[in-house]
Amino acid sequence: MIEKLLIICVFVGIIHMIETLAYSVRLAGLKTRKLVVALSLFNIIVIVSRTANMVQAPLTGKLGDAVQSKEDLPVLLHQLQTILLAASIGTIAGALLIPSFVSIFSRMISHLEVAGSVPKMMKNIASIHTLEKAKKHVKRPRGIMLSQLRIGGVPKRLLLLNLMATTIYTVGVLSTLYASTLEPTLSKSILMSSGLINGLAMITLAVFVDPQVAILTEKVMKGESTKQSMNKMVGTLVISRLCGTVCAQILLVPAAFYIAWICKLIP
Repeated sequence: MIEKLLIICVFVGIIHMIETLAYSVRLAGLKTRKLVVALSLFNIIVIVSRTANMVQAPLTGKLGDAVQSKEDLPVLLHQLQTILLAASIGTIAGALLIPSFVSIFSRMISHLEVAGSVPKMMKNIASIHTLEKAKKHVKRPRGIMLSQLRIGGVPKRLLLLNLMATTIYTVGVLSTLYASTLEPTLSKSILMSSGLINGLAMITLAVFVDPQVAILTEKVMKGESTKQSMNKMVGTLVISRLCGTVCAQILLVPAAFYIAWICKLIP
Protein backbone atom coordinates (compact mmCIF):
# COMPACT_ATOMS: atom_id res chain seq x y z
CA MET A 1 0.00 0.00 0.00
CA ILE A 2 2.88 2.37 0.77
CA GLU A 3 4.38 1.74 -2.68
CA LYS A 4 1.02 2.50 -4.32
CA LEU A 5 0.67 5.72 -2.32
CA LEU A 6 4.20 6.76 -3.29
CA ILE A 7 3.43 6.20 -6.99
CA ILE A 8 0.25 8.28 -6.68
CA CYS A 9 2.17 11.09 -4.95
CA VAL A 10 4.82 11.12 -7.68
CA PHE A 11 2.19 11.40 -10.41
CA VAL A 12 0.24 14.08 -8.53
CA GLY A 13 3.46 16.01 -7.97
CA ILE A 14 4.25 15.87 -11.71
CA ILE A 15 0.72 17.02 -12.58
CA HIS A 16 0.87 20.07 -10.32
CA MET A 17 4.45 20.87 -11.34
CA ILE A 18 3.47 21.00 -15.02
CA GLU A 19 0.34 23.02 -14.28
CA THR A 20 2.47 25.50 -12.34
CA LEU A 21 4.96 25.73 -15.20
CA ALA A 22 2.05 26.56 -17.50
CA TYR A 23 2.05 30.07 -16.01
CA SER A 24 5.55 30.65 -17.39
CA VAL A 25 4.75 29.62 -20.97
CA ARG A 26 3.65 33.17 -21.72
CA LEU A 27 6.98 34.44 -20.36
CA ALA A 28 8.83 32.22 -22.83
CA GLY A 29 6.50 33.38 -25.58
CA LEU A 30 7.17 37.01 -24.76
CA LYS A 31 10.91 36.39 -24.60
CA THR A 32 10.96 34.86 -28.10
CA ARG A 33 8.06 36.95 -29.47
CA LYS A 34 6.51 33.62 -30.51
CA LEU A 35 3.58 33.35 -28.12
CA VAL A 36 1.35 31.17 -30.29
CA VAL A 37 4.19 28.72 -30.98
CA ALA A 38 4.97 28.59 -27.26
CA LEU A 39 1.39 27.74 -26.35
CA SER A 40 1.22 25.08 -29.06
CA LEU A 41 4.51 23.49 -28.02
CA PHE A 42 3.49 23.40 -24.37
CA ASN A 43 0.47 21.28 -25.28
CA ILE A 44 2.92 18.44 -25.89
CA ILE A 45 4.18 18.75 -22.33
CA VAL A 46 0.58 18.81 -21.11
CA ILE A 47 0.20 15.31 -22.56
CA VAL A 48 2.60 14.14 -19.85
CA SER A 49 0.31 15.67 -17.23
CA ARG A 50 -2.79 14.09 -18.76
CA THR A 51 -1.08 10.70 -18.92
CA ALA A 52 0.00 10.95 -15.28
CA ASN A 53 -3.57 11.85 -14.33
CA MET A 54 -4.98 8.85 -16.21
CA VAL A 55 -2.58 6.53 -14.37
CA GLN A 56 -3.03 7.93 -10.87
CA ALA A 57 -6.84 8.21 -10.98
CA PRO A 58 -7.61 4.46 -10.78
CA LEU A 59 -4.80 3.98 -8.26
CA THR A 60 -6.33 6.65 -6.04
CA GLY A 61 -9.71 5.00 -6.44
CA LYS A 62 -8.19 1.77 -5.13
CA LEU A 63 -7.42 3.54 -1.86
CA GLY A 64 -11.15 4.05 -1.38
CA ASP A 65 -11.86 0.43 -2.31
CA ALA A 66 -9.59 -0.68 0.52
CA VAL A 67 -11.94 0.89 3.10
CA GLN A 68 -14.03 -1.94 4.55
CA SER A 69 -15.35 -0.26 7.69
CA LYS A 70 -15.46 3.05 9.54
CA GLU A 71 -12.26 2.04 11.33
CA ASP A 72 -10.37 2.33 8.04
CA LEU A 73 -11.39 5.95 7.47
CA PRO A 74 -8.50 7.52 9.44
CA VAL A 75 -6.02 5.59 7.28
CA LEU A 76 -7.71 6.79 4.09
CA LEU A 77 -7.79 10.37 5.39
CA HIS A 78 -4.06 10.26 6.12
CA GLN A 79 -3.40 8.92 2.61
CA LEU A 80 -5.45 11.67 0.98
CA GLN A 81 -3.68 14.32 3.05
CA THR A 82 -0.36 12.89 1.89
CA ILE A 83 -1.51 13.18 -1.73
CA LEU A 84 -2.45 16.82 -1.15
CA LEU A 85 0.99 17.39 0.35
CA ALA A 86 2.47 15.99 -2.86
CA ALA A 87 0.39 18.55 -4.79
CA SER A 88 1.95 21.37 -2.75
CA ILE A 89 5.44 19.95 -3.22
CA GLY A 90 4.86 19.67 -6.96
CA THR A 91 3.71 23.29 -7.06
CA ILE A 92 6.82 24.43 -5.20
CA ALA A 93 9.01 22.39 -7.55
CA GLY A 94 7.30 24.00 -10.54
CA ALA A 95 7.82 27.47 -9.08
CA LEU A 96 11.54 26.82 -8.53
CA LEU A 97 11.92 25.51 -12.09
CA ILE A 98 10.25 28.50 -13.77
CA PRO A 99 13.50 30.45 -14.50
CA SER A 100 15.14 27.36 -16.03
CA PHE A 101 11.95 26.39 -17.85
CA VAL A 102 11.59 29.80 -19.50
CA SER A 103 15.19 29.65 -20.73
CA ILE A 104 15.07 26.04 -21.97
CA PHE A 105 11.59 26.39 -23.44
CA SER A 106 12.67 29.49 -25.36
CA ARG A 107 15.44 27.42 -26.94
CA MET A 108 12.94 24.67 -27.80
CA ILE A 109 10.80 27.24 -29.62
CA SER A 110 13.83 28.27 -31.69
CA HIS A 111 14.64 24.62 -32.47
CA LEU A 112 11.02 24.04 -33.54
CA GLU A 113 11.17 26.93 -35.97
CA VAL A 114 14.33 25.50 -37.55
CA ALA A 115 13.09 21.90 -37.64
CA GLY A 116 9.58 22.73 -38.82
CA SER A 117 7.93 19.88 -36.92
CA VAL A 118 7.95 18.42 -33.43
CA PRO A 119 9.34 14.97 -34.40
CA LYS A 120 12.28 16.59 -36.23
CA MET A 121 12.85 18.96 -33.33
CA MET A 122 12.94 16.06 -30.84
CA LYS A 123 15.40 14.24 -33.09
CA ASN A 124 17.66 17.30 -33.28
CA ILE A 125 17.70 18.06 -29.55
CA ALA A 126 18.17 14.41 -28.56
CA SER A 127 21.91 14.54 -29.26
CA ILE A 128 24.36 14.43 -26.36
CA HIS A 129 25.91 17.74 -27.48
CA THR A 130 22.56 19.52 -27.37
CA LEU A 131 21.72 18.04 -23.99
CA GLU A 132 25.07 19.19 -22.61
CA LYS A 133 24.40 22.71 -23.88
CA ALA A 134 21.03 22.64 -22.09
CA LYS A 135 22.89 22.72 -18.77
CA LYS A 136 23.82 26.33 -19.49
CA HIS A 137 20.14 27.27 -19.40
CA VAL A 138 19.52 25.86 -15.93
CA LYS A 139 19.09 28.80 -13.58
CA ARG A 140 18.80 28.96 -9.83
CA PRO A 141 15.91 30.94 -8.35
CA ARG A 142 17.28 34.15 -6.88
CA GLY A 143 16.20 36.01 -3.77
CA ILE A 144 15.52 39.13 -5.83
CA MET A 145 12.67 37.27 -7.53
CA LEU A 146 10.88 36.93 -4.21
CA SER A 147 11.43 40.60 -3.39
CA GLN A 148 9.64 41.56 -6.60
CA LEU A 149 6.51 39.55 -5.78
CA ARG A 150 4.40 42.33 -4.35
CA ILE A 151 0.66 42.09 -4.78
CA GLY A 152 0.48 45.78 -5.65
CA GLY A 153 -0.57 46.18 -9.27
CA VAL A 154 -2.03 42.66 -9.50
CA PRO A 155 -5.81 42.53 -9.02
CA LYS A 156 -6.55 40.91 -5.65
CA ARG A 157 -9.79 39.58 -7.10
CA LEU A 158 -7.76 37.69 -9.72
CA LEU A 159 -5.56 36.11 -7.06
CA LEU A 160 -8.57 35.15 -4.97
CA LEU A 161 -10.33 33.54 -7.93
CA ASN A 162 -7.15 31.66 -8.85
CA LEU A 163 -6.82 30.46 -5.25
CA MET A 164 -10.45 29.33 -5.16
CA ALA A 165 -10.21 27.51 -8.49
CA THR A 166 -6.99 25.77 -7.47
CA THR A 167 -8.49 24.72 -4.14
CA ILE A 168 -11.61 23.27 -5.76
CA TYR A 169 -9.62 21.52 -8.50
CA THR A 170 -7.10 20.07 -6.04
CA VAL A 171 -9.54 18.84 -3.42
CA GLY A 172 -12.53 17.97 -5.63
CA VAL A 173 -11.81 14.36 -6.58
CA LEU A 174 -10.24 13.48 -3.23
CA SER A 175 -13.18 14.91 -1.29
CA THR A 176 -15.68 12.96 -3.38
CA LEU A 177 -13.64 9.79 -2.81
CA TYR A 178 -13.66 10.38 0.95
CA ALA A 179 -17.36 11.27 0.88
CA SER A 180 -18.15 8.02 -0.95
CA THR A 181 -16.66 6.08 1.95
CA LEU A 182 -18.63 8.13 4.48
CA GLU A 183 -21.89 7.27 2.69
CA PRO A 184 -21.35 3.90 0.93
CA THR A 185 -25.02 3.72 -0.15
CA LEU A 186 -24.56 6.94 -2.16
CA SER A 187 -21.06 6.17 -3.42
CA LYS A 188 -21.97 6.10 -7.12
CA SER A 189 -23.81 9.43 -7.14
CA ILE A 190 -21.08 11.02 -5.01
CA LEU A 191 -18.28 9.86 -7.29
CA MET A 192 -20.16 11.06 -10.36
CA SER A 193 -20.35 14.55 -8.84
CA SER A 194 -16.56 14.99 -9.06
CA GLY A 195 -16.89 16.05 -12.71
CA LEU A 196 -19.28 18.86 -11.76
CA ILE A 197 -16.95 20.07 -9.00
CA ASN A 198 -13.88 20.16 -11.26
CA GLY A 199 -16.01 21.77 -13.96
CA LEU A 200 -16.69 24.72 -11.66
CA ALA A 201 -12.95 25.16 -11.15
CA MET A 202 -12.26 24.99 -14.89
CA ILE A 203 -15.01 27.53 -15.61
CA THR A 204 -13.56 29.92 -13.03
CA LEU A 205 -10.12 29.67 -14.61
CA ALA A 206 -11.38 29.95 -18.18
CA VAL A 207 -13.80 32.83 -17.61
CA PHE A 208 -12.13 34.95 -14.93
CA VAL A 209 -8.41 34.15 -14.67
CA ASP A 210 -7.02 33.24 -18.11
CA PRO A 211 -8.57 36.20 -19.98
CA GLN A 212 -6.94 38.73 -17.62
CA VAL A 213 -3.56 37.05 -18.01
CA ALA A 214 -4.05 37.03 -21.79
CA ILE A 215 -4.93 40.75 -21.80
CA LEU A 216 -1.78 41.62 -19.86
CA THR A 217 0.28 39.44 -22.22
CA GLU A 218 -1.09 41.34 -25.23
CA LYS A 219 -0.28 44.66 -23.55
CA VAL A 220 3.30 43.55 -23.01
CA MET A 221 3.55 42.36 -26.62
CA LYS A 222 2.34 45.78 -27.82
CA GLY A 223 4.68 47.63 -25.46
CA GLU A 224 1.79 49.06 -23.44
CA SER A 225 3.02 47.31 -20.30
CA THR A 226 6.37 46.06 -19.00
CA LYS A 227 7.72 42.53 -18.73
CA GLN A 228 8.19 43.18 -15.01
CA SER A 229 4.43 43.45 -14.61
CA MET A 230 4.02 40.10 -16.34
CA ASN A 231 6.71 38.54 -14.13
CA LYS A 232 4.93 39.89 -11.08
CA MET A 233 1.57 38.50 -12.17
CA VAL A 234 3.04 35.06 -12.89
CA GLY A 235 4.81 35.03 -9.54
CA THR A 236 1.75 36.05 -7.55
CA LEU A 237 -0.45 33.55 -9.43
CA VAL A 238 2.01 30.80 -8.51
CA ILE A 239 1.87 31.86 -4.86
CA SER A 240 -1.93 31.92 -4.91
CA ARG A 241 -1.88 28.47 -6.51
CA LEU A 242 0.36 27.17 -3.72
CA CYS A 243 -2.00 28.68 -1.14
CA GLY A 244 -4.83 26.89 -2.93
CA THR A 245 -3.17 23.50 -2.42
CA VAL A 246 -2.75 24.35 1.28
CA CYS A 247 -6.41 25.37 1.55
CA ALA A 248 -7.30 22.03 -0.03
CA GLN A 249 -5.81 20.34 3.02
CA ILE A 250 -8.07 22.36 5.29
CA LEU A 251 -11.21 21.79 3.20
CA LEU A 252 -10.74 18.09 2.49
CA VAL A 253 -12.99 16.79 5.28
CA PRO A 254 -15.57 19.65 5.34
CA ALA A 255 -15.94 19.39 1.56
CA ALA A 256 -16.47 15.62 1.83
CA PHE A 257 -19.28 16.04 4.36
CA TYR A 258 -20.83 18.82 2.26
CA ILE A 259 -20.75 16.69 -0.90
CA ALA A 260 -22.33 13.76 0.95
CA TRP A 261 -25.04 16.06 2.34
CA ILE A 262 -25.82 17.48 -1.12
CA CYS A 263 -26.10 14.01 -2.62
CA LYS A 264 -28.51 13.02 0.15
CA LEU A 265 -30.80 15.88 -0.91
CA ILE A 266 -30.98 14.69 -4.50
CA PRO A 267 -34.29 12.85 -4.99
